[in-house]
Amino acid sequence: MTTATTSLPSATPMRAPKRRSVLWSLPEVRWAAGALALFVLGGLAQIGGAPAPLYWTLYLACYAVGGWEPAWAGLQVLRDKALDVDLLMIVAAIGAAAIGQVLDGALLIVIFATSGALEAFATRRTADAVRGLSDLAPEQATLLDDGTERQVAAADLQIGDRVLVRPGERIPADGHVVEGASEVDQASITGEPLPVDKASGDEVFAGTANGTGVLTLEVVRAARDSVVARIVTMVEEASATKARTQLFIEKVEQRYSVGVVVATVAVFVIPLLVGESLQSALLRAMTFMIVASPCAVVLATMPPLLSAIANASRHGVLVKSAVVMERLGTATIVALDKTGTLTHGKPTVVAVRALPEGPCGEDDLLALAAAAEAPSEHPIGRAIVAAARARGTQLLPVQDFRADVGRGVSATVAGWKVEISSPTAAVASEHVAIVAMVDGEQSLGRTAVVVSLNGRPVGVLALADRIRSEAAPAIAALWASTNHEPVLLTGDNPRAAAALAADVGLTDVRAGLLPEDKVSAVHELQRDGRRVLLVGDGINDAPALAAADVGVAMGGVGSDLALTSADAVIVRDDLGTLSAVIRLSHRARRLIVQNLVIAAVVITTLVIWDLVGHLPLPLGVAGHEGSTILVALNGLRLLRRSEWKPASA
Repeated sequence: MTTATTSLPSATPMRAPKRRSVLWSLPEVRWAAGALALFVLGGLAQIGGAPAPLYWTLYLACYAVGGWEPAWAGLQVLRDKALDVDLLMIVAAIGAAAIGQVLDGALLIVIFATSGALEAFATRRTADAVRGLSDLAPEQATLLDDGTERQVAAADLQIGDRVLVRPGERIPADGHVVEGASEVDQASITGEPLPVDKASGDEVFAGTANGTGVLTLEVVRAARDSVVARIVTMVEEASATKARTQLFIEKVEQRYSVGVVVATVAVFVIPLLVGESLQSALLRAMTFMIVASPCAVVLATMPPLLSAIANASRHGVLVKSAVVMERLGTATIVALDKTGTLTHGKPTVVAVRALPEGPCGEDDLLALAAAAEAPSEHPIGRAIVAAARARGTQLLPVQDFRADVGRGVSATVAGWKVEISSPTAAVASEHVAIVAMVDGEQSLGRTAVVVSLNGRPVGVLALADRIRSEAAPAIAALWASTNHEPVLLTGDNPRAAAALAADVGLTDVRAGLLPEDKVSAVHELQRDGRRVLLVGDGINDAPALAAADVGVAMGGVGSDLALTSADAVIVRDDLGTLSAVIRLSHRARRLIVQNLVIAAVVITTLVIWDLVGHLPLPLGVAGHEGSTILVALNGLRLLRRSEWKPASA
């Protein structure tokens, strides 16, 4: 154990620097907002009884503002001899206006413009967070060159260079310690809740925070190959791959769109060839295009998904898109990080054990230790002080406080010389009772520190990262939702991981993982045919969140990069809500199937009527619009509060 007399970085995952909101800097957002405003104004004018030319003008302006970009993009795709569903939607919207249904067409325009804006915003946020990760590593490093110090760019460090890292500085490169001792907060890389003692021969990572000691390091990797740099690369590659994901129905719509266009041309041309009049053939073709257009199919899909998103948001879970909500229900296995996900992410005193023959009981032992640790700002010291205050203990005056890097603290309290140290000294002294206490606590995955009075060990304090109260029932619910046991992926040590797994009901445990190891574990599960939903919170989880089929971040403690790499965010840090969101996704997918059946029956009926008989255009529009309204209302059922069923319910 080590302590610090100066302020140390928190053991919680480090955050990338906050950046100015990019929302209004995106043209897609501005166009979508303009289209929505015009649509609302047009609706108000129509409801208020304004002259038809006025609200028509507003609706057509909505067409122009929100539709020009997808129309242009669709035309570019058309130049490559492909048909984009957005272009068909624009054509359908124009067709709706041509037969007097300008409101419906404007609504389609707003839906597609908003979807494009959300996609652009999510893409920009992820890119900004990835760039912010580079700020973790310092720009400058203190290079030791023939006994002299000089400042150089951290990016210019070469393998074999020796650098000096002073207390409180960030480590500029991956390397090995060659001189000195300190504690290093490497939660951003491994997720460990406590700083790790480092001495000669130990490995350190760029971007992690040095504690109170002075370290001399030998660089072992160039800046482009550091762990932080690899995190950036992994997040960018995985995000680019995931950005190409579509809703299943969108893939169907692309083929359906081509079929509708070909069929519409055939419905127009063939009657002309057999002698039907131009006006009759055109009217039949227009009716066919209206009744066969995928408007009802689009609304069969989006209302259930958007309703599920709104319901989840109301209960503290933000799902970033309809694609994500659909994918949540396809997950077949859940992978969980440990620190900050299943635990609170900070150490807590969980046991106070005094020697039976010692001079003080447990309460006095904790009071003396807390008084000695009061001047320290090391996470262990803060946890001991917090535990004493939680018991209502008043801290005693302290004299002669001293912190020894890598050893512990000592102080004079109430006439006693109090020392709090790592178990090493007690083990070396072969104090049997203390060694047994330490072994017992460490076997449970806890961190043990020894308290000595006047040079004699008298007790042990055990610390651990406290498990979230909802962790065990949440894991049981996730198991039930996916029909497969969740897996624990953590950078923490195997003993701590195994102890936590036993407490929450997990048996598949993979510990000591670096960020790239977590990505490899995700890919291994995917190669086995699993669709992986991963839950994490820190920078070290970001690559795996991006690589998983669905990534979910714990919002309260999550780093900026984790939050933007993830597809969904649990804002209130209640893991029990995740199974409720998965159930919402399952429910939404079932409603989508229902809606598609309804839409298919109506479209098929109207198309056959139009082809073999004479379907009046107003009746075709009424049938088409009626089915659209029906499937939309069916999807809105997921807004009901009764649809939300968390693990604790």
